[in-house]
Amino acid sequence: MEQEMNFMPRIGDIAPDFEAVTTKGKVKFSEFAKDKWVVLFSHPADFTPVCTTEMSGFAKRKGEFDALNTELMGLSIDSIHAHLGWVNNVREKTGVYFDFPIIADIDMKVSKLYGMLQPNESTTAAVRAVFFIDPKKKIRLIMYYPLNVGRNMDEILRALEGLQVADANGVALPLDWRKGDSVIVPPPVDLNGLNERLQGTYDEKIDFYLVKKKL
Repeated sequence: MEQEMNFMPRIGDIAPDFEAVTTKGKVKFSEFAKDKWVVLFSHPADFTPVCTTEMSGFAKRKGEFDALNTELMGLSIDSIHAHLGWVNNVREKTGVYFDFPIIADIDMKVSKLYGMLQPNESTTAAVRAVFFIDPKKKIRLIMYYPLNVGRNMDEILRALEGLQVADANGVALPLDWRKGDSVIVPPPVDLNGLNERLQGTYDEKIDFYLVKKKL
């Protein structure tokens, strides 16, 4: 039991498959969002203040995730009835509708698969985990936050867009990169590449190992 709870998927792993009941019906994850990215995120509990602000943030900016070919999927260790009641309550009180599947992980099966249960924080509530999963179902980025600190939606969207830009262009991204900023050209891996780099023209060249260009 302890070993199962401590399992932590890593960047580069294929996302563990599961079947679950959600607010949008039953889901088999390996068949969910074909040819799309998925942002899978957990929250500690329904009807709690920080979680309500976070889920509302995802809902309000869902159009931005849609534009990045990305589906959202939430999770907490609550029943489907609690999820439905919470979704309806927030919609009635604030007008914000959580129009994406939220997993009812009452048996903690998915939480354990994804390392969302961290015993030194809580054994009954999932921490605030975020998994960025590409269309091949590979985990590309993982974020973990404690129960009492909310996530940053701008950073989640920035990181998601950055992954897609890096993939599409074979580049890396510098500190604080935003769309439209210069990107990093990967460093040379042999002497021929080094010589080409030294002779080449770039938007910004600090040295052969740090070169930037505009896309």
